[in-house]
Amino acid sequence: MKSADVVVIGGSAAGAVAAVSCRRRYEGKSVLVIRKEGQVQVPCGIPYIFGTLGSVEKNVIPDALLQNNGVEIVKEEVLEVNREKKTVLLSGGESVGYDKLVMATGSLPITVPIPGADKENVFAINKDANYLKSMLGEINVAQDIVIIGGGFIGVEFADECRKNHACNVTIVEILPHCLQMAMDEEFCIEAESLLPELGVKVCCNQRVETILGDRKVTGVRLSDGRELKADVVIMGVGAIPNIAMAAKAGLQTGKTKAIMVDRYMRTVTDQDIFACGDCAEKVSFFSGSPSAVMLASVATAEARTVGANLFVTRQQNGGEIGVFSTMVGGRAFACAGLTEKAARQEGYDVVVGEAVATDTHPGGMPGAVSTKVKLVFSRGTGILLGGGISGGKSAGEMINVVSACIQHKMTFDEVALFQMGTHPALTASPIAYQIVNAAELAAKAA
Repeated sequence: MKSADVVVIGGSAAGAVAAVSCRRRYEGKSVLVIRKEGQVQVPCGIPYIFGTLGSVEKNVIPDALLQNNGVEIVKEEVLEVNREKKTVLLSGGESVGYDKLVMATGSLPITVPIPGADKENVFAINKDANYLKSMLGEINVAQDIVIIGGGFIGVEFADECRKNHACNVTIVEILPHCLQMAMDEEFCIEAESLLPELGVKVCCNQRVETILGDRKVTGVRLSDGRELKADVVIMGVGAIPNIAMAAKAGLQTGKTKAIMVDRYMRTVTDQDIFACGDCAEKVSFFSGSPSAVMLASVATAEARTVGANLFVTRQQNGGEIGVFSTMVGGRAFACAGLTEKAARQEGYDVVVGEAVATDTHPGGMPGAVSTKVKLVFSRGTGILLGGGISGGKSAGEMINVVSACIQHKMTFDEVALFQMGTHPALTASPIAYQIVNAAELAAKAA
């Protein structure tokens, strides 16, 4: 019987990082990753297959990432986990023994139970390469595409689907605005205003009641009675934890229907089994309450905690902050932590600081983009709770700075004294640097 010190089930972001982190921390331990996929897709890159990348093959996590770190790969499906014998059974009939097991089975796309959802050319965001190839073939010839869900994935699909051929794209969102689950209203409105310029129509405060057609989709009927033509319908409404195998093994799940883990990422059921990524239950950095946020960045942070703790307890998971970023029509939108609205709903008395400046200095430098930063602080403690940014590509890294400030519970006075490095072609002026100016303005308002 084959065996390894550490067996990781799942080879996407969480599984790959957990395996590599283990090898870095415990060089003498053997690590085996078992996955059913031949090629593993970059989760966040999936929308870009349908435009910028143009193929499934250009959106792959290379096996070399694991192999170069001494991690063995087995490409088979795991049928079951025997906790008593500490073995996993593979689809080929072989059993593999383990000392420590990591569940990194990810998530499954939500399929909304709409009448007609089983028709041809109704797609969910499945991570399987062959499924995505089939989806790409249909999208490339579609004239009318309806996307259910105006979150980050839905908006990114809408932006990308028109890049390689002319077609009509409509987003149907049940909330008043796209991106509203993550961002404050002013950023949502700004992002929405760019979509018509890209040829994308937006129907907010609406739901798809029925998917029309016989065998194949021909359209959708909305809650207000309107009918939209559709050759393809894409369900971009989120995901659920993939826990079937964990449940079969008797691992306890929590309020979000994900595998319950402690702060060291050990399952509460079995101390020799760890879980990370979308299949593991999250807790909020702010409240400690269960959270349904699923992000590759959270998954990899959890995976590094797993890698550190497999044989010696070293690190604790502090909870998810929730850091998002996206591009709409060439403009970046990003957020971290609590929005102003969410902070108020959590009971915080908040103070807000905002600053706008170009992302170069002087502002006449080629490619300069006006960039807005909004920071949300607790009035009483001064601690940073969240932030939002819209602007140029620099917003993607600026929001990571904001997240670091949140993680270390910095106050508006501490953020205002943040010592940044600046360069005329790369950043805003040190005089107008948006993060420190927004913090200083919040301190003034407090």
